This record gives sequence, structure tokens and C-alpha cells, in this order.
Amino acid sequence: MMNKTTCPRVSFDFTGRFLIPVYILVFIVGLVANGWGLKSLRHNWKKMGNVNMFVLNLGLTDILYLLTLPFLVVYYFMKSKWIFGEVFCKITRFCFNVNLYGSIGFLTCISVVYRYLAIVHPMRAMGRITLTHSVMISVIVWLLVSVQSLPDMFFPKAFRNNTEKCFDTTDNDHVEDYLKYTLGWTLTGFCIPFLITLGCYGHVAVVLWTLKSTDKVLKQRSLKLLLILILLFSVCYTPYHLFRNLNLLARVLTKQGICYKWYNGVYIARQISRVLVCLNSALNPLVYLHAHEDVTARLRQQLQQVRLSFHRLFVPDSGHVPVSQTEDQR
Repeated sequence: MMNKTTCPRVSFDFTGRFLIPVYILVFIVGLVANGWGLKSLRHNWKKMGNVNMFVLNLGLTDILYLLTLPFLVVYYFMKSKWIFGEVFCKITRFCFNVNLYGSIGFLTCISVVYRYLAIVHPMRAMGRITLTHSVMISVIVWLLVSVQSLPDMFFPKAFRNNTEKCFDTTDNDHVEDYLKYTLGWTLTGFCIPFLITLGCYGHVAVVLWTLKSTDKVLKQRSLKLLLILILLFSVCYTPYHLFRNLNLLARVLTKQGICYKWYNGVYIARQISRVLVCLNSALNPLVYLHAHEDVTARLRQQLQQVRLSFHRLFVPDSGHVPVSQTEDQR
């Protein structure tokens, strides 16, 4: 621990140089990938079933965020000088948060509805989850994400009497309250969906590998989507939430006169995590590749065949009366 006057100075010059080229790359790749993904979704709309609604909304959250990147590129190119007004600053940050937590929400829906219910409980889920249900669930996700992200807009995004800044969090005067808010946000918007996704796919993996009748290709395709989602959560989402909260904690401690040498390292890690989290808009189209494969239908057909075999083996056919029964009835 050190005195406040000897606090290590955080290097803010790192941010602009690092984020500009990444934002430009993500903007180009993200638009191309999501444009191709939405086109693929349109061609496979009927084939994909009710999961198409979740994949569509996943793509819309990405497009919403990607359209804000040119303004952030201008912001960092002008050495963190915001020229688009305070209101649009908050709208830009709101779009980022909606994209982030909307992506997590719809990926969770795909995990639960498209994989878990269809594979682990195919007989219960078959025909019960309609397009109307998918639309209603999507609306609920949008509402929850908006409610979670809306308080962020009420925190100042610039210094007092200075609209030339556009913070992604808030100023030092409100950092304590913002830390409390973001901890709750992390729990409800990230941790709980992450645990639900892990639980669902853990159960799916067990079911796939215990069923000997399931062919190898089918297992690989189903588990591949699990690996993609784990990649998205571990690379894009986990570092962002970890270092966002640690950086806010460092700011709170600095404000209280408590300083540590790791502050500058946390700040740099925080900027890297911001790059990683924006990559989700370019990586989410990987879900399109596996969502339109007819994996669920094939697996459900195999599961039905296995259950019919067991049914025929242990349950007598009602259409054929056993001999002993006919003798008793004479």
C-alpha cells in the first residue's frame, strides 16, 4: 500500500491507439458476417424451426452495436473528444450494453430451448414451443436487458460542465454507486445466464455420450455448438466483467487514498477486455453455422426409435391379446 501522492499514474494514451484499429476491423468483419448470417437465416427460416427467432434477435443486437462503432472510432481518433452530444453518447453506450446482454440472453435461450429441451426432453418439448412462444420469450429478453441497461444512462458520462467526454462507465463523483450497480448487473446479466448455459450443456453432453445409438457425427455437431458458446463466454464476456469491476474498485480505492501498483495493469487489462467483448459481434455468426443444421430433428428421431424399441420390448401390444388372457375369458 502506498500514499495517495505516490499512486501509479494510469496510462490513458493506451486506449485510443489500441481500440481504433480493432473497432474498424470488428465493424467491417461484423457487418459482413452478420449480413451473411441473416441472409442464411432467411433461406433456412422454415428448416430451422422456432430457434430462428432467437438467432434473428441475436443478429439484430449485433447490428445495433456495430452501427455505433464509427462514432467511437471518431471519438478515439480525436483523442477522446466527443463531438456528437451528451444524449447520443448515452445512446451509444446503451446500444453497447443492449448488444452485450442481449447476446448473452439470446445465447442462453438457444442453449435452453434449442439444445437442452429438444435433446434431453424431446417428447415434452416437441410441438409445445411454438413460434408465438419464441416471440414472447424474445420480447421478455429485450425488456429485461433494457431494464438492466437503463440505469446506466442516468449516470454522468462526462466531467461536470464538459460534454467532450463519453465515458463507458461514469465520472469519479459517482464511481462508488456505479460499482454497486455494476456488481448487481454482472450477477443478473452474466453470472446467472452463464451458469444456466453451463448446466444445460453439461446435461446435454452427458445425454449425448451415454446414448450409444447416437452417431458420432451428430455428437460432434452438437458438442461443437457447446464449444462455441464456451468460447464466447470465456473469451468475450468473462474478462470484460472481471476487469470492469476490478477497474471500478481501483478507482474507488484511489479516491479513498488507497493505492496499489496493480492499478495500471488492471486498467490495461480492462481495455483489452473491451476489445474482446466487442468481438462477440463478429463471433456470434458462428452460431448461424450450427443453428440451421438439422441436428435436433435427427437426434429426436433417433431418441424416438430407441424409446419405441424399449416400449415394444417391455409393453405388450394392445392389438394382440395374450393366449392366457383369452383362455381366462372363455
